Amino acid sequence: MVDVDRKPGRFVLTGSQQFGLMAGVTQSLAGRVGLTRLLPFSLAEIPAGALGTLDETILRGGYPGLYSGAVEIGDWMASYVATYVERDVRQVLQVRDLALFQKFLRLCAGRSAQLLNLHSLAGETGISHTTARAWMSVLESSDVVYLLPPYHRNFGKRLVKTPKLYFLDTGLACWLLGIRSAQMLALHPCRGALFETLIVGEFLKKRFNLGRPADLFFWRDNSGLEADLLFETQGRLQMVEIKSGQTVTGDYIHAAKKSIHFAAQEALTPWLIHGGEETYERNGVRVTGWRSLPNCSGAL
Repeated sequence: MVDVDRKPGRFVLTGSQQFGLMAGVTQSLAGRVGLTRLLPFSLAEIPAGALGTLDETILRGGYPGLYSGAVEIGDWMASYVATYVERDVRQVLQVRDLALFQKFLRLCAGRSAQLLNLHSLAGETGISHTTARAWMSVLESSDVVYLLPPYHRNFGKRLVKTPKLYFLDTGLACWLLGIRSAQMLALHPCRGALFETLIVGEFLKKRFNLGRPADLFFWRDNSGLEADLLFETQGRLQMVEIKSGQTVTGDYIHAAKKSIHFAAQEALTPWLIHGGEETYERNGVRVTGWRSLPNCSGAL
């Protein structure tokens, strides 16, 4: 089709069929096609009036099907996982024990916003390290998870070099963790990690929607100094601290300011994104409420 008509502006939209589609293309399409990744809805894409409280938003996630009609979250997620695991994953990996893969998926959900430890995941699932690596690769390629790499410059420190694991939809992560209501989420020990998952996902979705590479990183040294998220802009480094609390405390501000120390003059004014509503500047830190994130000029 491309060889016959080079007219631009034609699209092939595919979901999980991308595995079979790309495997069936026998010729190289390099330089003749562009690939765009469309992740679940970002906060800015959620239909007007459908955005609830923070906990409701995390619980529901961003899959478009959940905003297209009256459908129960639990029913939709159960069907999604069943079809994804039983058809797509089996097709790609030829998994024999689907229950093991579902266990692996749930263990990954419990580790969102944590450093990836394949040895631990393999051990708890009861599979080999090689199998765990192959399964993680499929979760990545099907946009269920994203591995956030550590920043490549060390600034004279001994760095953590392991990527961080993030689910690309907080609703799916909640369902896999057995969180069935906003009230349950509010008291859940993973709430802070799920909020961080939501915010990192926002940055990622914005870049993919613009057709840009992710170019997002985190930074952590072996003494505990860290930046939850960082990226290069204007030839300098932007640090982002992520806190789920609604009230911005002095500890939050201190953590945000501490995150720029390793970069010295290369660091811009740090950002603190929190689970409250207010947006302002305080003691050299740009504080942004989660609802305001999509509207902040230059924030993404």
